[in-house]
Amino acid sequence: MNNKLKILSFLILLSLLITTGFLYKKELNKEEEFKKEIGQMFIIGFRGTEVSADSPIIKAMDNLNIGGVILFNYDVPSKSFPRNIIDPEQTKKLIQDLQMFSPTPLFAAVDAEGGLINRLKEKYGFITVPSAQEMGERNNSQETQEISRELAQQLRDLGFNLNFAPVVDVNINPENPVIGSLERSFSEDPEKVLQQAKAFIQGHQENNIITALKHFPGHGSSSEDSHLGMVDITNTYNEKELLPYQNLINDSEVDIDMIMTAHIVNREIDPDFPATLSPLFLQDILRNQLNFEGVIVSDDMQMKAIEENYGFEESVIKAINAGCDILIISNNGQSYSDEIIYQVRDIVFEAVKKGKISKERIEQSLERINQLKKKYKIITD
Repeated sequence: MNNKLKILSFLILLSLLITTGFLYKKELNKEEEFKKEIGQMFIIGFRGTEVSADSPIIKAMDNLNIGGVILFNYDVPSKSFPRNIIDPEQTKKLIQDLQMFSPTPLFAAVDAEGGLINRLKEKYGFITVPSAQEMGERNNSQETQEISRELAQQLRDLGFNLNFAPVVDVNINPENPVIGSLERSFSEDPEKVLQQAKAFIQGHQENNIITALKHFPGHGSSSEDSHLGMVDITNTYNEKELLPYQNLINDSEVDIDMIMTAHIVNREIDPDFPATLSPLFLQDILRNQLNFEGVIVSDDMQMKAIEENYGFEESVIKAINAGCDILIISNNGQSYSDEIIYQVRDIVFEAVKKGKISKERIEQSLERINQLKKKYKIITD
């Protein structure tokens, strides 16, 4: 082979290598971008009352583009205070810093139902909020709306934009250890639940705070706690538990932007899986029958009802395929890990690569999340 042919062959080979390398790099960049899109589907719990550039949660936000955070006052794994919340001034600074470090504006979430389930305790300097049961017993929608308005103003001033409330579980079983016994239900009357929840939502929406109805399709008749294990409501569920969801979704005076699933089993509807993992509940009933078009958020995926019965990895995949747009990873159950959010992201990414979750399914959730953040001006165009 003469020198000219050798040079030409070398140039062709070099060109092929450069092109292949470019395409490979382009594919890697696409994968990294997609991984960061997946990160928007998680609301994560973390430890820390203050953050810096070196904090694990900040590094995770930077690497994964996490969709949101949830703050707690109490750290369950270590059985200690504080976890994230000390007082109003510190909480406001923490949320400001989280938003400052985040590459995409966050859902800043909290459980502030009132009564016993309120991470913003009066003893820390926050306002007093009566329980749902107290509000229901007073049965004054205007008063409930005013209570909600004051709570939402506090949330807004602190920097929160998402409250996982109100509970619309109908109080079928007053001895229920996770609903009735904790005074989390407005009433055993679904109409009263509807009216009180509507007033609560209106008070929040006046202050641009997102609400989330919970726990779909209804946790009020259960006799067990899904934090501790599987809850079967097959023999106790009453169809009237669905009425608050149906009527609120159809009510033109309020926007139902988000609904949280329950880790409960009703074998008459799905013999195999709890609502969080069931397309029969989330697609057939919530989307198709009730015509809900907003964001579906799972209850904490680390509850024993899920982890100990279905396996964490498989449950993450099933929840997304069932219709959950956002997964809550509270990191506040049996154990704590700074790595859990990386693991969850990788579970979803690998499931998409292997065809266990369709890319279209992910894109549907991302569109709903994006639209909700735009609606509440968390992000702008």
